[in-house]
Amino acid sequence: MTVREALAARISTRAYLGTPVSEAQLRELLNLAARAPSGGNLQPWQVNVVSGTARQRVIDAVKMVQTEHPFGEPELEYQIYPKPIIDPWRARRFACGEAVYASMDIPREDKMARLTHVARNFEFFGAPVGLFVSIHKDMQPGQWSDLGMFIQSFLLAATEAGLGSCAQEAWSIYPKTVKTAAGIADDFTLFCGIALGHADPDAPVNATRTERADVDEFASFAGF
Repeated sequence: MTVREALAARISTRAYLGTPVSEAQLRELLNLAARAPSGGNLQPWQVNVVSGTARQRVIDAVKMVQTEHPFGEPELEYQIYPKPIIDPWRARRFACGEAVYASMDIPREDKMARLTHVARNFEFFGAPVGLFVSIHKDMQPGQWSDLGMFIQSFLLAATEAGLGSCAQEAWSIYPKTVKTAAGIADDFTLFCGIALGHADPDAPVNATRTERADVDEFASFAGF
């Protein structure tokens, strides 16, 4: 698979088979991802990988907290989306959500079914492996950019290896709980989780393909 093919094939996989992923394969993928660009070669990313009982420990810890804080802990480490979020970004986010629910035939008025699907975020959508990506609190926007390039590199490497993945910022709304359960140091900011495993080919949600803006909407060209 070429880089071009991996970019075209990668999706946010939201349903997985129970097939395990080995530690050896994870180490290989992380080694590849670590070749991502990094200003000054700081390599500011930190990754905590969980599977088996360690994975379940995080899931159970978040479920316990959700009874009191269903929409996240009171103190967040960063804001996922701007408030308010304006167009065109608001429209894109709305269209993404509608595409996901439409793939599962969940209508807008079925609030319970939608909430049930959202809750699957905190089970890694059934993926056997979860990764938590964090960054030291001293790091600045340049290093956050490096973090994003590392994550994209990992997702593309996973795609090339025939694995499904989903970057999940949702975990960041429970930073204290996740960091304690996953063993992440207090002086690191939890950025996101990543679900990883073998995609369920029969799950309708995995047929979702979100649209992308045309190049002319986000790029300008001069001197050609």
